[in-house]
Amino acid sequence: MMFRGINPINLDAKGRMAIPSRYREQLSVHCAGQMVVTIDTESRCLLVYPVHEWEEIQLKIEALPSFDKNARRIQRLLLGHATDIDMDSSGRLLLSAPLREYAQLDKKIILLGQGKKFEVWSEQLWHQTRDEYLQQDSDQTALPVDLQSLSL
Repeated sequence: MMFRGINPINLDAKGRMAIPSRYREQLSVHCAGQMVVTIDTESRCLLVYPVHEWEEIQLKIEALPSFDKNARRIQRLLLGHATDIDMDSSGRLLLSAPLREYAQLDKKIILLGQGKKFEVWSEQLWHQTRDEYLQQDSDQTALPVDLQSLSL
């Protein structure tokens, strides 16, 4: 399963977002519409994973050393905010109030495909973040070695 693309979506008054129809069947087959949503620890957005993808990540997070301050930070933030959500019969996901508040979500949101997961952004915050990314110097030395050899 591979999620690609940018999808502007409206969040309804109850905090439900409709998954675009092109992903619904994949999600129904791959994970029976069972998803996990958590916060991103670096940006004010949400991460949405099919349950099987999340379970692999959770095992890795739980295996981090609990006496390491940074590991505990990641464990508390990612696992502490992880919430099981099921896609309803209309293809919608209900995002809880604390998660919506963290990501500053209002009516207009962006669903951003990121391979094995989605990111959910406030439309305004995504446009601001995207513009910052585009204005940043594309200094080749700042790129990981693996990306320096990538040809697009």
